[in-house]
Amino acid sequence: MESPFKTADIDEKAIRKEKPEELVTALAEAKADAILSRLQNVDPFVEDVHTILLITADTVVVHEGRIREKPSSRDEARHFIEGYSGGRAEVVGSVLVTNLKTGRREAGWERAEVYFYDIPAQVVQSLINEGITLNVAGGLMLEHPLTSPFVKEVIGTTDAVMGLPKSLTERLIQKALT
Repeated sequence: MESPFKTADIDEKAIRKEKPEELVTALAEAKADAILSRLQNVDPFVEDVHTILLITADTVVVHEGRIREKPSSRDEARHFIEGYSGGRAEVVGSVLVTNLKTGRREAGWERAEVYFYDIPAQVVQSLINEGITLNVAGGLMLEHPLTSPFVKEVIGTTDAVMGLPKSLTERLIQKALT
């Protein structure tokens, strides 16, 4: 059976919270709610299985005390990336696991810090030209081959920076199944 959705398709900018932990949790919940509303049309599929888990997540970058979501323009992406050069950023990500059989929801968040070497202007320009930085929180894609050589240190887990903290997700899955 083909999935009835591709993304949650929510207006993330319409959801505002002051604390990054609250924001990413609210965004993950809104994504789950949007997907669940679409799943109401596929109830027979849900009843045919023992358990289905819906996993939603969101990530923001915090730089100098300000929350950064996906850049809204190339200029904003440039500003974001240049700001990380020689400095640090925090990444806050949430995961929400919803057990579709029981309705049980388990949520959590994780934080990581990323320290950068100086990022040369030509690398920033190449990242902007690719356009991929417009699709990720804070314009920060740690695993990108142009970015990774300038990552000095990660305190926390790399998978948390990349958007889905594995150990947190595993713990939440176990909780949702009980």
